[in-house]
Amino acid sequence: MTKVHPNGAAAAAVAPAAVVEEEEAVSLTVWRRSLLFNGKGFTVFDCMGNLVYLVETYGGGSPREVVLMDADGHGLLTIRRKKLSLADEWLIYDGDATAAAAPPKRFTARRHVSLRPTRCLAHLSPPRRQSCADAGAAHSSRYDVEGSYAGRSLDVFASSVSGGEQRRRVATVCEKEAAVGPDVFRLVVQPGFEPSLAMAVIILLWTR
Repeated sequence: MTKVHPNGAAAAAVAPAAVVEEEEAVSLTVWRRSLLFNGKGFTVFDCMGNLVYLVETYGGGSPREVVLMDADGHGLLTIRRKKLSLADEWLIYDGDATAAAAPPKRFTARRHVSLRPTRCLAHLSPPRRQSCADAGAAHSSRYDVEGSYAGRSLDVFASSVSGGEQRRRVATVCEKEAAVGPDVFRLVVQPGFEPSLAMAVIILLWTR
């Protein structure tokens, strides 16, 4: 059984970049709990029980900006609600966008808002203006999120912006094998997809 609590001796040695290089699917345990008193967020461990990601927020209500951090507290991605938007739109930046005057934007995310039940929960699209160097990179893919966040049953599908690539599943959220409650669940990330971006999807759906 995957441990929920981190392996303190090795936690600081785990780097998210090492997770991306895996040739097999990566399985992470996501714990919807902050390690700080009176905080809200997530604590994420790898299959060995080592700490990989942290999310810490404070105050009541739904946060309008969340930073995904590595085990050492360094900002990896920032998920920020778009200002003056009539739709439920969010921007995903590289690093800690609160510490940069003009942070690089990775994706624009739109959550699907409907009074009717739907499996389509959100869409992530790359910026409309990209350099030629980015045209063949992972930034040229868009992502669709389907399933139920409340039920801990989600799939993330990737497809090419140009339409030349067949849609494929790149990440899955599911319940843990053991009955540990809804606050602990499993995130499985396929090779070639960033686990940090998969966590950004979870954060996006959490900030309702």
